[in-house]
Amino acid sequence: MKLAIMQPYFFPYLGYFDLIHRTDRWIVFDTAQYIRHGWVNRNRILHPNTGWQYIAAPLRKHHRNTPIADIFVKEGRDWRDRVCGQLVHYRKRAHYYEATADLVRDCLDNDEPSLARLNIAILDKICRHLRIPFRYEFFSDMNLSLGPVAGPGDWALRISEALGASEYVNPPGGEALFDKAGFEKAGIKLTIQRFENMTYRCDGYDFEPALSIVDVLMWKSSSAVLQYLEASAECQSHFEGPSDGMMPGCEGELH
Repeated sequence: MKLAIMQPYFFPYLGYFDLIHRTDRWIVFDTAQYIRHGWVNRNRILHPNTGWQYIAAPLRKHHRNTPIADIFVKEGRDWRDRVCGQLVHYRKRAHYYEATADLVRDCLDNDEPSLARLNIAILDKICRHLRIPFRYEFFSDMNLSLGPVAGPGDWALRISEALGASEYVNPPGGEALFDKAGFEKAGIKLTIQRFENMTYRCDGYDFEPALSIVDVLMWKSSSAVLQYLEASAECQSHFEGPSDGMMPGCEGELH
């Protein structure tokens, strides 16, 4: 069983969905402390004039050390309508504006007060749209019995052990945290995700890399995005294999 453990992000970038696509089981790590200016309640889309802008879920007041599981979004439709309104400038140029705007409205047609559970409901809808299986559990609900956790990198190892995972997959940003020898001793394969950002034409705009999945789906069909993720996973598998040659299509942009 391939396992991933991630905080719940708000309309995350495509690499997040690549990680979901490569794993069998997903643990929503909602017991971590909420950190301001991260990706848990905001992400980026194209600005109507130049560069990019944030879309965000505004939060109710909370203490500094509050875990993500206890963070709540502000009540009402105003901020949800504002996010949808920030998409209108795509209408004249993006081929998939209608489908994507409808998807975002559907994602936000949800009065769930918990930020973590709202984000996961959004992820679930987008994964269904992309036809990607998404099997998730909230860590705060699991009541797992874990071994000693001496540092941030130990959480992944201990949770993987408790769940009987054969492989743990993590984005490259956290690679330095992990005790590779500890994973090897436990008989768990540690895989660092290799993902190359998708590039695409944005007629009338300058391309901005690693924006929210919302931007990707404005310009690319869901089938094209799934095809890209499947090619990305194949490249990772090939990279880990015994061959020294690169699979055609693994150099530069995947198609």
